[in-house]
Amino acid sequence: MNKLQGLKGSIVALVTPFREDGSVNFDQLRQWVEWHIANHTDGILTLGTTGESSTMTHEEDDDTLRCVVETAAGRVPVIAGTGSNSTLTMLEKSQRAQALGADGVLLITPYYNKANNEGMYRHFATVVDQIDIPAILYNVPGRTGCSISVDVVERLSRHPNVAGIKEASGDMSYAMKIAHCISDDFALWSGNDDITLPLLSIGGSGVISVWANIMPQTCHDMVMHYLSGERQAAIDIAVRYLALMNGLFMEVNPIPVKTAMNMMGMNAGTFRMPLCEMSEPHAAALRSLLEEAGLLQ
Repeated sequence: MNKLQGLKGSIVALVTPFREDGSVNFDQLRQWVEWHIANHTDGILTLGTTGESSTMTHEEDDDTLRCVVETAAGRVPVIAGTGSNSTLTMLEKSQRAQALGADGVLLITPYYNKANNEGMYRHFATVVDQIDIPAILYNVPGRTGCSISVDVVERLSRHPNVAGIKEASGDMSYAMKIAHCISDDFALWSGNDDITLPLLSIGGSGVISVWANIMPQTCHDMVMHYLSGERQAAIDIAVRYLALMNGLFMEVNPIPVKTAMNMMGMNAGTFRMPLCEMSEPHAAALRSLLEEAGLLQ
């Protein structure tokens, strides 16, 4: 069963909580999954950029995914970030995620080594040809130094195992160029909280959200208001919280959102190097944004 087909709303790009000794805090992780389900988060992405997966071992990846899958217990889809700049590593990670019960995988472009168009296509096709769960492509050139060309998106959108694309370039012109690929079998997801509504306006299904880590119900409501035709209500939410959405990127993600969660008493814990604490001026600015949003007393 393809649990990503027809999925709409807010998929949280879940933070990974760490203890003071740097180990994964599985007790906290389970609490967050329950909290997200109670607050109508529509899907959970674990082991993505926001989850600091690039600093985790394969064993930690497996244990974290197992924890999220077991806690969610089929109540919402669980997507695993399994990307790598090594195609074979991405395949191995995706196959493990499938074995551990993930409902889908998120596949990133081959950062650093990059690729020509044919290599880019084969990078994804190699994986989706050999797994039985759906995949979401991840286009984030600001992180990877390369983008999935429109031609390659068109080719991959026709693959039965490619369920959609997380578009995080922030380039609405690019989004418009791939919008014709949207179908019942290929969804467009915003990878930038601040332009969720513009992407919904061209047929998007929702957002894979950093902001949802701290305001899951509100993020869900914003998307669902828009999709149900209550567009002014959606706009009101987007405008009200735009400064906070942007504030969560005043330093490299996930430093600000994890800092915000700690300020809110959510016990997100420490960072994995090379990430470290926010600068004091940025932390003060973030605290002000949280106070303005009513998230701190």
